[in-house]
Amino acid sequence: MPIVDNAVYVDGKRTLTPDSLDSTCEAMREHHGMAWIGLYRPGIEEINSVAAEFGLHRLVVEDAIDAHQRPKLERYGDQLFVVLRPARYNDETEKVEFGELHVFLGPDFVITIRHAESPELAIVRTRLENSPDLLKLGTDAVLYALLDQVVDEYEPVVEGLQNDIDEIEDQLFSRDPEVSRRIYTLSREVTEFQRATGPLVSMIESLKLGEDKYDVDIELQRDLHDVLDHCVHIAEQVEAFRVNLQNALSVNATLIAQQQNDEMRAMTQVSLDQNEQVKKISSWGAILFAPSLVAAIYGMNFEDMPELKWHLGYPAAIVAMAICSSILYIVFKRQKWL
Repeated sequence: MPIVDNAVYVDGKRTLTPDSLDSTCEAMREHHGMAWIGLYRPGIEEINSVAAEFGLHRLVVEDAIDAHQRPKLERYGDQLFVVLRPARYNDETEKVEFGELHVFLGPDFVITIRHAESPELAIVRTRLENSPDLLKLGTDAVLYALLDQVVDEYEPVVEGLQNDIDEIEDQLFSRDPEVSRRIYTLSREVTEFQRATGPLVSMIESLKLGEDKYDVDIELQRDLHDVLDHCVHIAEQVEAFRVNLQNALSVNATLIAQQQNDEMRAMTQVSLDQNEQVKKISSWGAILFAPSLVAAIYGMNFEDMPELKWHLGYPAAIVAMAICSSILYIVFKRQKWL
């Protein structure tokens, strides 16, 4: 049995640490105390054994076996089943790691099943054991302490996500090509974090509605109200993260489009410059073609050619070349090819 801790409390003080579940139930009934059993990643047989020993509702057992539940709070008679999604921020990988915590509460027992390293339930147990006046209030005190610990552990996650978003804003305007992938990855983490934190508000509000019916101590009511305020604040921050990432995605798309437009304009300008060069080369080629044509004709050395033995033939040919070239130069200049 993967039992992390197993204790029976009487009047807020740890009285016994039984070796087995049978001993726990016997000691709990004999001393009229409260049992608190902590399990870490139990198998189906272990969960069924706990359910049989404490008379857990069959629907609760089915949900506990399927360790992929969303945060929720369900009541089955005098039993309460709570699913929480703790989270922690890994500084090395800059990613959010999510866990799952199942809490079963009866009139005189608390069973916690942890499916990840977080939350640190040992901290909760130690804090309550050091406050016997609070612990003697029963299972409600344990539940509220667990809620408080889970919500407190959200704070470093919020800070880590805020830091990531700040870095993304810097990456956006430095044109980092990896920023799109990071925005997408971070958006998924924020969405998952929102699914973990969002339902807590309604869950705690539901608990507050039953405070009078179940005669919850006034101090616990105040503690629960404090946890609710913290949850609302975190939910608002996470929603702001989601909006910021959507805006970052839009800005990134705009910057990419702008960069593509700049590249297209640059390519167009290069093409225009090339066209201008082609025009100039073509113009000069045409200008030089006229004298080349005249020189080529009179350079063929045929005997029967007009003006071949004319003593003004050479100057006339030079003048003709100059006139043709000048006319072509003027035409191309007016067309702004030169």
